[in-house]
Amino acid sequence: MVASDPIHRPDRPSSGALTALDHAFAAARAAAEAGEVPVGAAVVRDGIVLAVAHNQPRRLNDPTAHAEILAIRAACAVLGEERLTGCDLYVTLEPCPMCAGAISIARIRRLYYGASDPKGGGVEHGPRVFDQPTCHHAPEVYGGFREREAAALLRDFFAQRRG
Repeated sequence: MVASDPIHRPDRPSSGALTALDHAFAAARAAAEAGEVPVGAAVVRDGIVLAVAHNQPRRLNDPTAHAEILAIRAACAVLGEERLTGCDLYVTLEPCPMCAGAISIARIRRLYYGASDPKGGGVEHGPRVFDQPTCHHAPEVYGGFREREAAALLRDFFAQRRG
C-alpha cells in the first residue's frame, strides 16, 4: 500500500471479516441464480449481522436496488435509525458512485469490499466519492478481500449470459 493510497489491502482477512463476507458471497450467488448481477452485501455492528442483501434491480424494477442500498435500508429498519454509525459494510464488489454516496450519508464506519471495479466503481476508481470535498463522511476503506472469488463470480455470470 502506498502511503497516500486510502484503500487498505489485507494481507489476511480477520475471522470476523470472513464471516460477514461469507454472508455477502452467499447473497451474491443468490443474485446470480435469480438472474441479477452477482453482488452481495452485509451490514454488521458489534459482530452481529444486521442485514444481508443482493442486487435486485430487475426483480424490483428499480435501478437503485443495488446490494449496498438494500442492505443499508434493511439495517436502518432493524435499528430504527437513519444512520448506521458504528456499522461496517461488507460487499463483494467495489461500490458504484451512487452506493458510495449512500455509504457516506449512512455514516458507515468501515467499508470492506472484494473485487475492484475499474469500469463502474466509485471508491478506488471513477469519481472516488470519498475523496471529494463535498463528501462529509468517509469510511475507512479496505479492498481486495477474496478479490479473485468475487471477480470469478462476475466473470462467470456475464460469460453465461453472453452464452
